[in-house]
Amino acid sequence: MIALDVNWEDIGMNVDVVAELLHKHPFVEDLDPRHVETLANMASEVDYDKNRIIFHEGDECGLFYLILAGRVALEMTAPGRTIQVQTLNGGDEMGWSSVLMQERQFQARALEPVRLLALDGVRLQEACKQDPVFGYELMYRLLRVVSRRLQAARFQLMDVYAPTSKAAQQ
Repeated sequence: MIALDVNWEDIGMNVDVVAELLHKHPFVEDLDPRHVETLANMASEVDYDKNRIIFHEGDECGLFYLILAGRVALEMTAPGRTIQVQTLNGGDEMGWSSVLMQERQFQARALEPVRLLALDGVRLQEACKQDPVFGYELMYRLLRVVSRRLQAARFQLMDVYAPTSKAAQQ
């Protein structure tokens, strides 16, 4: 988990500041500086208060997020209940479906005040088309995110639907 030591009130969110924040985020680790600059030019900082829904499952996509600070619950909704699939922290990312132009697969809810960098999915797609090397790097990283989400959802569903034995109950 990362929490960036930045006094947000004293700085503006200019491209240099965003680039510095990006360099500290694990999602862009070892990314070519040109590609970090590409991301910095399309990123903006957003905040969400505790318990605020950032996006709902099934929503049209728009933004891909890099979490700078705070905790977010990724949830699946079912009739009459919400299942928490994974808790994300500073250094994690969410909203991969925005780059693939699919509906949101999960709901995201702030568990505490959250600070994020938001990147527009359409602009990310365009940047991938214009620079295939950047596109490959971004999609490779997104595939790792999708894989982790799939694994987390799988484990959660196993917990929800696994039969219980009498020995386990005692």
